[in-house]
Amino acid sequence: MCFLQSLVVNNFYVGEGSDSSGVPTKMLTLNGSLRMSVYNPATIFGIHVSSTPINLVYSEIPIATGQLKKYYQPRKSHRTVSMIIEGNKVPLYGAGSSLTFAQTGIVIPLTLKFEIRSRGNVVGKLVRTKHRRQISCPLVIDSSSSKPIKFKKNTCTYD
Repeated sequence: MCFLQSLVVNNFYVGEGSDSSGVPTKMLTLNGSLRMSVYNPATIFGIHVSSTPINLVYSEIPIATGQLKKYYQPRKSHRTVSMIIEGNKVPLYGAGSSLTFAQTGIVIPLTLKFEIRSRGNVVGKLVRTKHRRQISCPLVIDSSSSKPIKFKKNTCTYD
């Protein structure tokens, strides 16, 4: 079982620029850290935990990416893991025209998407259990706010 706890945005900037082919567009830079709680309820075996790339998506464009390092979690244990999520000068093309500029900064609606995977070996490698869980969370980042974004249990969908 895993639950997202918080996202801290350290750097967030939107400006004008051009992509690698010279097309002028809005460019976005973002970096931050994501905290997640993982619980292994199994009483007999530990699990190997990994994930697909963690994407922050704006209008179907992944603007920042991170990766959970693979690790082993013992039986009946809790662990809080942190991942760095970053995107550097990501071109927004036509999607950047719909950005909302508040009085103090930029407000941008995003979706956090990834899949968490766990694998347990019960009797050596004779019996294996595998679980996958798709996680999707809508969130709004305000460039003027330095507070972490806290996720409530009903905010995200865990499929």
